[in-house]
Amino acid sequence: MEPSPREEACFEAGIKFGALYHQFAGTPVSPSSSDSLERAIEQSIENQPHCTSVSVDIDPEELDTTYGYTELTGEHMTVEIEIEYDGRNVTARMATEEGYPLMAVESVSE
Repeated sequence: MEPSPREEACFEAGIKFGALYHQFAGTPVSPSSSDSLERAIEQSIENQPHCTSVSVDIDPEELDTTYGYTELTGEHMTVEIEIEYDGRNVTARMATEEGYPLMAVESVSE
């Protein structure tokens, strides 16, 4: 059975999160560079097909900067991604829950 357009739209959201997380995890970041890194991540992921919007929020208060910087992890970010695929719109989100960055589909509309 072929996936439905709704399933394809959700899959596209998952692809975007996989690229975002694995491309940027480990990037050096400091409180003073977090804003520019947010924009870089957003612009990178928005380049991908079917992506209509990306919002990245890196919490500078969560950055352990004993040495002036740290490496970016999922626990530092809250991300919202919007996908449009074949008339279906998906909103997906990554946020830390109980110390772990979880990614989930928030809504799907037709």
